[in-house]
Amino acid sequence: MKKALVTGSSRGIGAAAARALAEDGWRVTINYLNSRERGEALAAELGTEAIRCDVSDSAQVREMFERVGGVDLLVSNAGIAWSGLLSDMTDEEWRRIVSVNLGGAFNCCRAAIPHMVREKAGGIICVSSVLGVYGGSCETAYSATKGALIAFVKGLAKELGPSGIRVNGVAPGAVDTDMLDCFSAEEKAAMVEGIYLGRLGRPEDIARVIRFLASEEAGYVTGQIIGADGAMVISPYYFSLPDSAILNFYDTLAQRVQGPVLLYNFPERTGYDLRPDLVLELATRHPNIVGIK
Repeated sequence: MKKALVTGSSRGIGAAAARALAEDGWRVTINYLNSRERGEALAAELGTEAIRCDVSDSAQVREMFERVGGVDLLVSNAGIAWSGLLSDMTDEEWRRIVSVNLGGAFNCCRAAIPHMVREKAGGIICVSSVLGVYGGSCETAYSATKGALIAFVKGLAKELGPSGIRVNGVAPGAVDTDMLDCFSAEEKAAMVEGIYLGRLGRPEDIARVIRFLASEEAGYVTGQIIGADGAMVISPYYFSLPDSAILNFYDTLAQRVQGPVLLYNFPERTGYDLRPDLVLELATRHPNIVGIK
């Protein structure tokens, strides 16, 4: 039986991918970090095992692969998000998102490759994001890691092609998973307005792309990033900030500027919509704010 490992597969896209691959006859190992109950429940459902591993930790990844053995397919899906102004991001937050989203793919690919090279066959699929293609306001760090993952896929595909190993990526758009729980119903509705298919993606939508890339039907496909975003327009509303963050940004600006401050409101460029109530609040706090254009 063909063996696959899907990282971050206790829920969301990873869980849907694990189910889809299992339906195609793969023996899929489940990986989780914090969602033990869901990971073990899915493993029981699929008749396999669930392994706890922080993919950013190379020692833990080595232990996971020693336990699993060689795999014929790696789906590098584990990832985290961070939203906010880059100027508010701490060193630790930056290191964490890079070590998980990019370092995790590196650690897992490095561990998976030797077996695939010996077999002269195998597949690697990395889950990137539409933000890795276009970038997103207030998602700069996340966009950077997902963009780097795209370059990683393209480079590794050329490196491993002579060994018969295919490497591809998927770039999902807005998918209705736990990662969107921080958004209100109104904010999700605003996202949908920028998606030409008129709905959020479902984990199963992305799983079907992964399933195809893992199959023999994609036997001549490598080095590709398959977009699965419903023809999504990157709208500032997708990256809307809470009022507190918007006020904090302009508080800092007003404090740094000596003399009158005229605010310019370009929500379509910045993602910060200076509503009249926010302008009034800022003007109350900072007498040097003289107006808005």
